[in-house]
Amino acid sequence: MESANIIEQYLKALEVGSYEEMMKLFTPDAIVHSPLYGEVKASKFYKDLFADTSESKITLLNIFKGKDDFIGAGHFRYDWKLADGTPVSFECVDVFKFSSNNLIKELTIIYDASATRPALEKMKSS
Repeated sequence: MESANIIEQYLKALEVGSYEEMMKLFTPDAIVHSPLYGEVKASKFYKDLFADTSESKITLLNIFKGKDDFIGAGHFRYDWKLADGTPVSFECVDVFKFSSNNLIKELTIIYDASATRPALEKMKSS
């Protein structure tokens, strides 16, 4: 499967909050590097993210292909409603490293978390 297709499937699973569909896209030992959650196994990251989410809307802006089929990136607007209903919105780039069997083995999430972090911390402290 081509990296662009995997990235599109990833964004769909992210938008609908499907843990099962999301995990089908990752290797069992995959790692996510997140500005909010730190470096964590993908299985834990998506459990935590989906628990902290009441609604997501993803607007795909661009998909980039790396020098080879093992790197790609998705550029999108993420309109995220936290579990307590607080809305946050940001433009984001997710950089994907793929395994030889077309699964995501590493994901680096890049965005300015300065507005999102206080909202998430406030929700978690309530």
